[in-house]
Formats: sequence, C-alpha cells, structure tokens
Amino acid sequence: MSGKKERSIYEAAGGRQAFLDLAQAWHERCLADSIVSHAFSHGYHSHHTERLASYWAEALGGPKDYTESMGNESQVVHMHSGNGEHKEMDDRAQVCFVQALADAAIPDNPKLRNTLTAYFKWSIGRMSAYPESADQVPGDLKMAYWSWDGPV
Repeated sequence: MSGKKERSIYEAAGGRQAFLDLAQAWHERCLADSIVSHAFSHGYHSHHTERLASYWAEALGGPKDYTESMGNESQVVHMHSGNGEHKEMDDRAQVCFVQALADAAIPDNPKLRNTLTAYFKWSIGRMSAYPESADQVPGDLKMAYWSWDGPV
C-alpha cells in the first residue's frame, strides 16, 4: 500500500479559482435561461458568486470558508425552500451546470466531470426537499459533503 492520498474533488477541479469560475459561468447561464432565471428574479446576494463558489468548494473537499464565515446548511436549504415543485427549473439548472463546466475550463476528465455533475444533481434534490414551506427546514442541518464515491 502506497499510502498516497487521493486528491480531493476540489483539488482535481483546480481549487479556489476554478470554483469561482464555475460559479460565475453557472450563474451567467442561469440568468440567460428563460426558466432558471426566474429563481433570481427577486434578487440575490451581491456576493452570490463568491458565496456559491465557497459553498461548492467546501462541500467538495476545499477550505471551510463557507461555514466559518458565510452561513450554514440550514440557512442554505431554507433559502431554497418554500417555492413549490420546480422540476423543469431543476432540470434546466443541471443543464446549465454541465455547460458551465466547459465554460469555466474545468479539466475535461470524465471522472471529475461525472462526479461534479452527480454532486450537483444530488444537491438540487437536497435544496428542494422542502417545497411547501421554508419553516419545515430543520435548524441543525450539517454541511453536505461529497466525495468521489458520493455523499459523505
């Protein structure tokens, strides 16, 4: 046994800048999409891209910047809850994400891109777990971490 530790998803994607680029590319794609843009029609945080990049980075093996200084999992899920079912928007957001992987020049490694895509799909399900009311979101949800093998 070599004892060599496998690189995190965060590292394999290219680190902090890669996640900033990915969040920016995804956000631009979402705003340009006639269905997904509705999610942003009521406004969004002025540092949305940076916050999203930090959230994704932490969930995928990067620094804990999001939970140490920006928010927690319950707040994130709460923000995305109480909006009813929106399968078409979720499906299109996933398409935007896959396209954003190329836009952001995330390494064209099938294992990496498949893992990122699987994470995003899973994360959308987590964010839409409380469609009826944000008041149903538990206040003690833990950050949802993801590994090469799926949820941790």
